[in-house]
Amino acid sequence: MSGSNATGYPGVGRVLVIIPTYNEADNVRVIVDRVRTAVPAVDVLIADDNSPDGTGAIADELAAADSQIHVLHRAGKEGLGAAYVAGFGWARDQGYDAVVEMDADGSHAPEELPKLLDALKNADGVIGSRWVKGGSVVNWPMHRFVLSRAANIYTRVAIGMPVKDATGGYRAYRMPLIDKIEVDEVASQGYCFQVDITRRAHKAGFRLVEVPIRFAERERGASKMGSNIIGEALWRVTVWGAQDRLAAVSKVFGGRRGGGQWP
Repeated sequence: MSGSNATGYPGVGRVLVIIPTYNEADNVRVIVDRVRTAVPAVDVLIADDNSPDGTGAIADELAAADSQIHVLHRAGKEGLGAAYVAGFGWARDQGYDAVVEMDADGSHAPEELPKLLDALKNADGVIGSRWVKGGSVVNWPMHRFVLSRAANIYTRVAIGMPVKDATGGYRAYRMPLIDKIEVDEVASQGYCFQVDITRRAHKAGFRLVEVPIRFAERERGASKMGSNIIGEALWRVTVWGAQDRLAAVSKVFGGRRGGGQWP
């Protein structure tokens, strides 16, 4: 593809780092520069939801100065999940081998990206985890810490996934995983978008691994994570857990009927 690094990342191939933005004018230059410095082999796609603060115009300036930076202008604010789905589709159309999810606010350190990509050499998906040994969070108020820990424990129990940070948003995927799990059907946002992707990948039998990261609260700008997104996550996780248990029960009794043990 013209304007990209043809050799890609060793053992992974051509990688696209997708950075969704909405009102990130204070952060987008810094985060993109850090990505390009930390891993020169990757390309960057800034997926901007028509930010009223001029983020999209800054993104265009960056792309004009660097052929490995691209911009996807979207019509309006549709949420994190929709931005990633659009980015995944763009990556597919452009023939990338892998995609990375990364926040624009600096909470995901680009300097840790090589760790995720190295792990992807022997996996289908990699989650940058705050809650495995070696992972950490900084500058978080106690209620955020407790909420995230509790949400992940609840998710693990409700859905039965052996993943300790199912809500984490710093991730790398090989494109066959994205294609197989029908990511275009994922309608969830925020925390729940990440859980839904993890759940689908786990059920499809893909190999997911977690690597420890240091997660830092944003220093500039306002968080986009509201109580409605958290509420959606709790509701959907509960429904998915109930559906999985119902399906398991139906399979057991259906098998017994099929075997002639029930009238």
